[in-house]
Amino acid sequence: MKKLGIIVAMGSELDMLLREMSGTETIEKNGRTFYSGRIGCREVVAMQCGIGKVNAAVGALTMIEEFGPEAIVNTGIAGGTGRGAGVLDVVVGEQVAYHDVWCGPGNAPGQVQGFPERFAGALGLLEGSDAESGATVMRGLIASGDRFVSTPQELAAVLEVQPEALAVDMESGAIAQVCWQKGVPFLAVRVVSDTPGVENHLQQYQDFWQVAPERTFGVLRQLLK
Repeated sequence: MKKLGIIVAMGSELDMLLREMSGTETIEKNGRTFYSGRIGCREVVAMQCGIGKVNAAVGALTMIEEFGPEAIVNTGIAGGTGRGAGVLDVVVGEQVAYHDVWCGPGNAPGQVQGFPERFAGALGLLEGSDAESGATVMRGLIASGDRFVSTPQELAAVLEVQPEALAVDMESGAIAQVCWQKGVPFLAVRVVSDTPGVENHLQQYQDFWQVAPERTFGVLRQLLK
């Protein structure tokens, strides 16, 4: 693979990535800023997409059509679901699916009509790099939707639709759908920020920002090697 697209959620992640890049060129497209350069012998194009499915879809489609990456990796944060992934653990999206979609009879809950019920992650991109990152890494289902999940009731609603989910986020489903439609391999790598409904939920979320970017970037750094 010659060119990798990287879509990040946090500015701190983008800063880390840009420090690793050489020959960096800044390009504005569709109101988004893209950074094109090299990390080692690999061509990289990176961007910070913004929050939610629309921002993520526009960013992913623009990246694919303007820069032609051979694969896209999305890194960022996600809420835990209590299914085993704790705060600061990394969840790799073996599959990605929506938790806030219902297209009526003939479609599974979470399925956009005409698309797969779940989008498969391109796990081959890792090639063991997750094991070398220094973080606790789990592989499984990431549930995605346009909602910040913060209460036990909201989390229960997510798990009613996607009971196997290890983590929940707001962007990876849309990026996965765009990549599936355009035939580009995609992988989501998310660090767990908090577990909705636990006693110290908000404190988890506030403390987490000190360490989180290094956790996801550790996996990404190994992948780029």
